[in-house]
Amino acid sequence: MADLALIKKLREATGCGIADCNKALAENGDDFEKSVDWLRKKGLSAAVKKSGRITSEGAVAVAVDGNKAVVVEVNSETDFVARNQKFQDFVFAVAKESFGCGDDVEKLKAKKFAQASHTVDEELKNQIGVIGENINIRRISNLEVTQGTVVSYIHNATAPNMGKIAVLVAFESKAEKAKLEEIGKQVAMHVAAAKPDSLSIESVDPAKLQREIEVLKDQARASGKPESIIEKMIEGRIRKYYEEVVLLEQLFVMDDKLKIKDLIANFAKENGETKISAFKLFILGEGIEKKENDFAAEVASMTK
Repeated sequence: MADLALIKKLREATGCGIADCNKALAENGDDFEKSVDWLRKKGLSAAVKKSGRITSEGAVAVAVDGNKAVVVEVNSETDFVARNQKFQDFVFAVAKESFGCGDDVEKLKAKKFAQASHTVDEELKNQIGVIGENINIRRISNLEVTQGTVVSYIHNATAPNMGKIAVLVAFESKAEKAKLEEIGKQVAMHVAAAKPDSLSIESVDPAKLQREIEVLKDQARASGKPESIIEKMIEGRIRKYYEEVVLLEQLFVMDDKLKIKDLIANFAKENGETKISAFKLFILGEGIEKKENDFAAEVASMTK
């Protein structure tokens, strides 16, 4: 049997059974990505974005300052601590200190903390001692516009500007701020619901796209159709893929007859040139494995 941790990771990523995951790893020399594709090609897994189902505790939070905004994720061991006022105050403070740090957590940790003489990292250690639970500043991100606004949105809020899902959407525009805030909130809510990977077709990760194409080709060939037909099938399926993962190509959740790019184009006709320059989506605990006490027992029961 393959390594239990690898089987567990593959099962969480694909939703497949332990036996299928074990076979996939055996067939692919324990290569995780190849095993995911193998399961997809066998029709055993949709494997689109299962990692979003993995959860951990803590909070994501946003802070906005003029034409700049930040989003942060700070993890705790328990939900009890995540709802503690001391922890929430610390998360808010971390968000405020994150301005100007880009996506660099280490740069943030090296900064002086608020009005104190010590660093953010030293304050993190202080909070661990006070709260009595391990705390981790997992990730941060900054967005800024030259002219326009960055709109923030929190889904499943546990406190003001803090919750389980956080979204930032940056709009470059000369339109009135109130109008940008209105459409921005709609787009941000869409992002929280549809969970796009990329802003535009051009920004799709080439490696991810090529991997998708290879999987789709193998699926199409399994149907026994000729290569000329397969190419046309691939074109249609890639368009569908873009509609699933690219924000501007997605159908608007509030009007499924309208793509996000059309929503923005309609807004621009009435309010002047407007474009979404970037977006950020933080889902609490996404990609973090939680301990499952019954996993080893489940495997043991299958191998007896």
